[in-house]
Amino acid sequence: MRTPPALELVGVSAGYGRIEVLHEVSLQVPAGSVFALLGPNGAGKSTTLQVASGDVVPTAGCLHVAGTHVNGSSPDALARAGVCRIPEGRGVFPNLTVVENLRMWTYAGGLTPAEVQERTFARFPKLGDRRGQLAGTLSGGEQQMLAMSRAIVADPDVLLLDEISMGLAPLVVAELYELVGSLAQEGISLLLVEQFARTALAVADYAAVMTQGRIAMVGQPGDVADFVSEAYLGGAA
Repeated sequence: MRTPPALELVGVSAGYGRIEVLHEVSLQVPAGSVFALLGPNGAGKSTTLQVASGDVVPTAGCLHVAGTHVNGSSPDALARAGVCRIPEGRGVFPNLTVVENLRMWTYAGGLTPAEVQERTFARFPKLGDRRGQLAGTLSGGEQQMLAMSRAIVADPDVLLLDEISMGLAPLVVAELYELVGSLAQEGISLLLVEQFARTALAVADYAAVMTQGRIAMVGQPGDVADFVSEAYLGGAA
């Protein structure tokens, strides 16, 4: 029996009020894969993640999680179904310490605060060294690590990542994408949005290019890299 995609959008249109951002978008994230969604600013990539997480309800089309139709499901319901989104901008609580932020993640999961800390600090030793530090005083990379610790707490089936490399040094980005690869090896399906194609394609199993709210191409990373470089980034992907 064929395994359904971990996440699927079928002919999805969506937007904000009267402004339609997505126009009949269709894509599939196979179970256990890394799917990179690429494109310029304003292409509709983040809106696609918001649809997938239940923060934006489609005006047309269907959203499926593991083969189940979930249109209209709340973000909480989708989180319980195994969908976890790490939003652009990191979304940590700047006036709380690292440990206090971890405690905030804990309330929605089945782990104790001690278990959350143990798992997080094992994955991100730097956060362990800064456990009593205010999150707002951490470096950008450390804040992104703290944000991604939500995925450890949620133990998701599908992880949605929005521009995790934004504003970070290349060495930090490499470290974060090493984590992305390890999460995929653990069986988590990932849909990641990136403006920097080369970074995402290095870990992706599949990729798509979005422009003006439509999917322009879907394929293997190598084919998509050529398409992005020639058609959208002038060879600078």
